[in-house]
Amino acid sequence: MRKYLFTSESVTEGHPDKLCDLVSDIILDECLKQDKNSRVAIETFASNNKMVIAGQLTTTAIIDAESIARKTMKEIGYKNELIDINPETCEVSVNITKQSADIAQGVDIGGAGDQGIMFGYACDETDEYMPFAISMAHKLSMRLTEVRKRGILPYLGPDGKTQITVEYEGDKPIRIDTVLISSQHDEQMDLDTIREDLIEKVIKEAVPQKYLDENTKYYINPTGRFVIGGPLGDTGLTGRKIIVDTYGGYAHHGGGAFSGKDATKVDRSAAYMLRFIAKNIVANGYAKKCELQVAYGIGIAEPISIFINTFGTNSISDEEIIEKIKSKFDLTPNGIIEYLGLREPIFAKTTNYGHFGKKELPWEKIIKL
Repeated sequence: MRKYLFTSESVTEGHPDKLCDLVSDIILDECLKQDKNSRVAIETFASNNKMVIAGQLTTTAIIDAESIARKTMKEIGYKNELIDINPETCEVSVNITKQSADIAQGVDIGGAGDQGIMFGYACDETDEYMPFAISMAHKLSMRLTEVRKRGILPYLGPDGKTQITVEYEGDKPIRIDTVLISSQHDEQMDLDTIREDLIEKVIKEAVPQKYLDENTKYYINPTGRFVIGGPLGDTGLTGRKIIVDTYGGYAHHGGGAFSGKDATKVDRSAAYMLRFIAKNIVANGYAKKCELQVAYGIGIAEPISIFINTFGTNSISDEEIIEKIKSKFDLTPNGIIEYLGLREPIFAKTTNYGHFGKKELPWEKIIKL
């Protein structure tokens, strides 16, 4: 069987892009808590001790976007403008308007909030039906945050990235070839100590030992220093981690980001629904891996097209699976919203460590098809 390497990456909640995603998603949740029919499209930008929150809101909710932003920065663990951003003194600018009337007239009658293509994917590589590489990368990022917030490695800063290279034999992951971690840290720390700590207390705690061997390569802070991070080290922007948010590059992506968008935006809601359907196709034994695509037109309720690829792993024909999907699921925006309960304030739970593979989310439940 063919052997090959495949790599996926993840980032911690202190990565500047994820700061912006989280601010956008918390604003969305706050709107939904007060008005379940809120229409939200919020973008956040952060750089050099400044944050800009902009976009469109159509809602009866009263939102203090600046307070949300400052509280979120504090909870993530940002400290001051000399190394990342200062939650107390940074400039926060808010520029929010209402949804365009031209778009609203199509959404008001149940149509999609935009045109576009969306994908959903699942496979049997892991218990959560996610590709192995992105699953491991997320577990590393979660552990990196855990050791910082629990005080196990208190010298770590909030900003960090992980990357895993997996060796496959056919469709089966057999070992981890390379682990890469870059983590913000206090200035007085030396690289040898950081390297030893991250290998022992992060990598070996997060990655099953059977996948690590004497040939596994470890790269820890390969530039040698990572003191300046967050929005000072790199500009943050909502929607820039779309591959981290989905399948780590293992499946196709339609290009639409998730965070800051309410569920009338099919970029988000249809991608969640397709993940749900793909996962259940695999969990029900119809295929070992499955990718779905749908296309929508702005203001049009029904999908323009549905496509499936089971990569030759299907136990019944792809045509039969498509018929099951069409007969069982309403793929209009309103149908998806009702089925998955997407008017509830659940979106801040999705922001970090991937939007898929978390058991508590409604599109991750397993049903009998």
